[in-house]
Amino acid sequence: MLAFLARRLLSTLPVLVIVSLLVFLMLRLTPGDPAAVLAGDAASTEQIAQIRTNLGLDRSIPEQYFLWAGQVLSGDLGQSFYYKTEVTTLIGQRLEPTLSLALITITIAVLVAVPLGVLAAWRFGGLLDRTLMGFSVLGFSIPIFVLAYLLIWGVSLKLGWLPVQGYRRFGAGVGPWFEHLLLPSITLSVIYIALIARVTRASVLETLGEDYIRTARAKGLPESTVLMRHALANAAVPIATVIGIGIALLIGGVVVTESVYAIPGLGRLTVDAVLARDFPTIQGVILLFSFVYVAVNLLVDLSYVFFDPRIRY
Repeated sequence: MLAFLARRLLSTLPVLVIVSLLVFLMLRLTPGDPAAVLAGDAASTEQIAQIRTNLGLDRSIPEQYFLWAGQVLSGDLGQSFYYKTEVTTLIGQRLEPTLSLALITITIAVLVAVPLGVLAAWRFGGLLDRTLMGFSVLGFSIPIFVLAYLLIWGVSLKLGWLPVQGYRRFGAGVGPWFEHLLLPSITLSVIYIALIARVTRASVLETLGEDYIRTARAKGLPESTVLMRHALANAAVPIATVIGIGIALLIGGVVVTESVYAIPGLGRLTVDAVLARDFPTIQGVILLFSFVYVAVNLLVDLSYVFFDPRIRY
């Protein structure tokens, strides 16, 4: 196990290097000049050139990359062009809203999707099964921003049950914190409920056809025990995999959801940084997202041993 963990940790380094290089090159090679954005429309050519020199953008691309990579290795993600503050400070300020949104979203998705998938497999071909399949197709088809505006219109504007936009920090009270995150979390969780429920249904349905399930039923075990302790437990590996994929995919969903609901998290920071051509901020946030993606996949791989002791690394 320790050898496997060490190999996986070492394998993350080339991934992060490749991601950082690709992001760095794409930002530098796409049209747009951060110096021109910062200088404004009325700036002269000399003023823009001076800003480029101050930001280090007049250096060659390889030189810029190695200077930035050296800073990253020392724990310094650089200074934001737009916000004029350290990128690590910006990320620290925006981390709580994004973590809170992701945590509530994945909790709702797992608590709703896994029981639905198990029940759909148990009632294969029935009304619940067909309803779940229809919901899954609908959940995959509706864009997040469309669903967000529909929920804002119905739940917030018409019914007045939840706030329309904004965020309250956890330190201001659990109630206001949860109230402002519930609607965005429901919006973001729909697609993951559809994904996790479909995989849970397929995995449990396959498990229910095994001989040990027939043996458990022949022994007179309650159906709930058969479903939970035998069927679901033995179908846990693919379910854990899709949950891990869902957590990783939250990165893209968070960007859209935070923008619609005006949540000051990392997703909103990314959008603002892209619009401002703020290279250090974009690079820092994407590097963090990449690390989280790799870490989640590592944890999912390690969970296989817990769910299925037959798996050895």
